[in-house]
Amino acid sequence: MATEIRVPTLGESVTEATIGKWFKKPGDAVKADEPLVELETDKVTVEVPAPAAGVLEEIVAKDGETVTIGAVLGSIKEGAGGAKAAPAAAAPKAAAPVPAKSEAPKAAPASAPKGEGQAPSVRRIGAESGVDPASVSGTGRDGRVTKGDMLSAIERGPSVSPAPVAQMRVPSSADDASREERVKMTRLRQTIARRLKDAQNTAAMLTTFNDVDMSAVMKMRSEYKEAFEKKHGVKLGFMGFFVKACIQALKEVPAVNAEIDGTDLVYKNYYHIGVAVGTEKGLVVPVVRNADMMSIAEIEKTIADFGRRARDGQLSIDDMQGGTFTISNGGIYGSLLSTPILNAPQSGILGMHRIEERPIAVKGQVVVKPMMYLALSYDHRIVDGREAVTCLVRIKEGLEDPARLVLDL
Repeated sequence: MATEIRVPTLGESVTEATIGKWFKKPGDAVKADEPLVELETDKVTVEVPAPAAGVLEEIVAKDGETVTIGAVLGSIKEGAGGAKAAPAAAAPKAAAPVPAKSEAPKAAPASAPKGEGQAPSVRRIGAESGVDPASVSGTGRDGRVTKGDMLSAIERGPSVSPAPVAQMRVPSSADDASREERVKMTRLRQTIARRLKDAQNTAAMLTTFNDVDMSAVMKMRSEYKEAFEKKHGVKLGFMGFFVKACIQALKEVPAVNAEIDGTDLVYKNYYHIGVAVGTEKGLVVPVVRNADMMSIAEIEKTIADFGRRARDGQLSIDDMQGGTFTISNGGIYGSLLSTPILNAPQSGILGMHRIEERPIAVKGQVVVKPMMYLALSYDHRIVDGREAVTCLVRIKEGLEDPARLVLDL
């Protein structure tokens, strides 16, 4: 009996998706609920599980094709998995009677997972970077290549032995095409590109800057991090402080938490804070809803969960809707200063950057402090310069005196 594999409901307002990649090919044995195919929408990437155990009989929708909700992706022939698995299991037995070559057969299973058996994230990184997983030494179970192995290989770069000068040939312009790689943009990347450009074209975007002394926050983290983690089961990071500082500032300057709807200004008396998360598939912005009603521990737990699910491709569309203000932390990548682009239709976004020790003047004395540049990009159609600067100064004051966040001052 054959069971159809169909496109599931992907969320409100999402009617179609693109086939990202099939994890199996026709004839492969599959287990019930095993991920079969990756679907890319304009908001999230989801994996479609096998509806039954058996053998993948047919693939109807190929990689790169656009499919609608409920469309047939392929079919599974139920109860046929055992016959397919036997030949694969018999292969190692032929080499077992030869003791002298006992190590040679072990290399085969280790190299096999570098192809189809590898994790989707590894294959995605390989496709985007050009690094072949088969050329990377795996540190995972059974020699599998992990995401960390791929990232390390990319950082090291290709290992190329320098050729003698006499043998080197400078490529001509005619060789350029053969050295290019053309990869179709994912639906998520296309949506990111469109939304960012729309924000630039629509909003009167401006950025104001300030710097903040992170000494007090860092001291508090150092003093309470062990007790905090022991009690709440999550590490005490910076984001909890930043979210609280932003909410306090937004309450004082509500225009930065507002948006334009036609000829109306919509002021939000609630605080759904988006936290930008970079993944291998692109930037996503899950939303911490009603963050003003949450403790720092609850905020940290929510953000940690978002980060994990973003990396695993498990965020839902609902997780990324309804934000009123966004925080983007480029500092984790080493950024010193940036001008973040608005997450439309929001009117404000805060850019965090790396912390570095710098000499500053304090009461006539030059002292070294851990400083961070802050950038607030805002829509000048809604937010005046005075309001934007006031908002950023309030964020700075809250971070430099964290007691204000606790006392709501």
